[in-house]
Amino acid sequence: MKNKPFYVSAAVLILVSVIFWVTVFQQGGESTQHSAMLYEGDITLTMYHGEGCMCCVRWADYLEKQGFTVIDEIVDDPHEIKREKGVPYQLSSCHTAIVEGYVVEGHVPAEDIRRLLAERPDAIGISVPGMPPNAPGMDQPVEREYQTVLFDRNQNMYIYNTHN
Repeated sequence: MKNKPFYVSAAVLILVSVIFWVTVFQQGGESTQHSAMLYEGDITLTMYHGEGCMCCVRWADYLEKQGFTVIDEIVDDPHEIKREKGVPYQLSSCHTAIVEGYVVEGHVPAEDIRRLLAERPDAIGISVPGMPPNAPGMDQPVEREYQTVLFDRNQNMYIYNTHN
């Protein structure tokens, strides 16, 4: 059984992932299909990403079409920014943006950023974990539900919004 360490590692990763998502869904939050007030002012955010990541560029283009100003910063190690800003590993994605002191991790829809800025919760920020194929900037023609997750300094995570 030369592959035993691989199978054990894979099983542990799957278990951790299942526990994470069960915990997020049990904690609930205010999330799914809300009619919250959205921030309507000018929004400028700085996006940090590795060189050559085209989905990051497409997400920035999407935000600019939504009226945002995006400052594009290419960094050697995007994971360093994530660590500095307190993004939990399980919420990581390909890029990290900062807007008015909040972290926006991954392919977060514009409406969720506007809601975050309107509500101003006591949180580090919001994330769309991984890279859902139908999230803004990924733009794959699939119907798949994904969540935006709010996270705070105490490692609490709540579903902030659900998207199809």
